[in-house]
Amino acid sequence: MPATLNVIFGPCAAGKTTYAHALAHREGAVAFVLDEWGARLFGPDLKGPIEFAWMLERLARCNALIWSTAEAVLAAGASVVIDTGAMRRADRERIRQIAEAKSLSIQWHFVDAPQAVRRARVADRNAAKGETFVMEVTPQMFEMLEAIYEPPAPAELEGAVLSASENGTVAAPAAEQPQAVH
Repeated sequence: MPATLNVIFGPCAAGKTTYAHALAHREGAVAFVLDEWGARLFGPDLKGPIEFAWMLERLARCNALIWSTAEAVLAAGASVVIDTGAMRRADRERIRQIAEAKSLSIQWHFVDAPQAVRRARVADRNAAKGETFVMEVTPQMFEMLEAIYEPPAPAELEGAVLSASENGTVAAPAAEQPQAVH
């Protein structure tokens, strides 16, 4: 079975990172989580509230590093799980084009939850600063991310693994995954 590029996408606080780590653990894949890389590489440089332009520049660099590293892991024969947000249709199309150009097996995973659940998760995560805390997401940041997010078109969900939670618990990846698209 060829190495698979697993791409996690969905709105802010839907449970993408929790899902990505569970999937990577179950599949023996390598997880690449943009928020974690950004926090580790640039978090110590923060001197106050996050400025949007500052953050975007650094996340773009992180994304480039994640992709080059993930490509090397895939070329070595190991599967990867990518959690870089992919909040806009154009982001997802770019990923699809990269996978197609490099003849990668790709499996999409859409993770979702109702907005009220996601707001509560953000508030809880900000307060607890527990295992999944990477950075504080202010109400303004949440609203900005909500405005950026574009729900998937029906065609984007064809063949995708769907994970939706109606409460505070993130739905774990199913034991059986569909075949990746080659």
